Amino acid sequence: MSVEYKPEAEVVQLCQELIRIDTSNFGSDSGPGERLAAERVAGLLDEVGIASELLEAAPGRTSVVAHWEPEGVDASISPLLVHGHLDVVPANADDWSVPPFSGEVVDGCIWGRGAVDMKDFDAMVLSVIRARARAGAAPRRPIRLIFTADEEAGARLGARWLVEKHREVVEGCQEAIGEVGGFSLTVRDDLRLYPIQTAEKGMAWLNLIAEGRAGHGSLRHDQNAITALSAAVARVGSYQWPRKITDPQRAFLEAVAEAFEVDLDPDQLEETLAHLGSIARLIGATMSNTANPTMLTAGYKHNVIPGNAAAAIDGRFLPGSEDEFYATIADLIGDQVRYEVVAHNPSVETQFAGALVEAMQACLEAEDPGAQTVPYLFSGGTDGKAWHSVGIRCFGFAPLRLPPDLDFVGMFHGVDERVPTDSLEFGARVLDRFLDRA
Repeated sequence: MSVEYKPEAEVVQLCQELIRIDTSNFGSDSGPGERLAAERVAGLLDEVGIASELLEAAPGRTSVVAHWEPEGVDASISPLLVHGHLDVVPANADDWSVPPFSGEVVDGCIWGRGAVDMKDFDAMVLSVIRARARAGAAPRRPIRLIFTADEEAGARLGARWLVEKHREVVEGCQEAIGEVGGFSLTVRDDLRLYPIQTAEKGMAWLNLIAEGRAGHGSLRHDQNAITALSAAVARVGSYQWPRKITDPQRAFLEAVAEAFEVDLDPDQLEETLAHLGSIARLIGATMSNTANPTMLTAGYKHNVIPGNAAAAIDGRFLPGSEDEFYATIADLIGDQVRYEVVAHNPSVETQFAGALVEAMQACLEAEDPGAQTVPYLFSGGTDGKAWHSVGIRCFGFAPLRLPPDLDFVGMFHGVDERVPTDSLEFGARVLDRFLDRA
């Protein structure tokens, strides 16, 4: 028999606690790893009678897996995968107004690395699950909980490794929720759009490599690797990729146009995006493929022409545009430069339809009568790519009702990352309702 409980009771405290555990991911074997955070998550679950397992792809790179199927669930329904990652990108404390691993509450917000990416959602999940477990309030269906390592470096030691080596942890799962979606975009006092991520761009991290002839810097030289590479990098970096609107983006833009009562002109999309404030950067990046130079490596002395030079490119491609992306890169870099793929993740997408989507709308609306869900395409990547590879429909649904003036997109990997405490409590209440309907 269930009793009354408050799903948001611990969410602020848990978010602070997780932020204070430094899980910085430097994209290599260096760094603290996720072990301490994973042990704490496992302990929090164990306190309410939920057994979990710690799985490591490498020492200290730890993921937590738990099956929650208490008495009262409908075991005939496939388990819902609820996933979050424990690692965060590094933070330079000198750049921050508040120490990035302090988890301090200042001006009504929890500050710290991971506050929005994504220890906020981890805390929401734990607060809700712990409250329900204590009260004997079973969810509608079985729940698989996975808190992963290494998402910030492409999930090689986290979700991708779990799919390859421990596929049984998601056995039977057909649907999943995680980052990045469910946050509010205020149109007016009585209307807020809540974008639900239904698709992600693919990722192609490339190295451009130019090979020339080494020589003395004082001589004429027509086979300079740096010259060839620089020209190729400039062409890639300045290329204007053709606009292509996917189905999720079209639905999102149409909803924005209707909400703000503006015309949707395919040739004037910037005018529509201008109504979105800071989120326009996120949406604008999904209107085409992108390729941005991010690192250069060449030479070792002023008077020595090196025999080779290299550049790093962060490439992202829309669903259905992967072949076009690589062909364009090959044309841009020319014959004197070649590319190699360092990391690759495919684009993914699912339909914005079905009972799970209806539950998202209903649960948001119950806490915010002005809520309206809309699909959107995410410009980055999440663990959803790994789960999608084994046939799981993935949605970005980490609900937050945000202040209209908060630069939420700027919080991701940004300085002074923070999340309002009342937004966290709102999210916990929505998620609690969702577990009854999902």
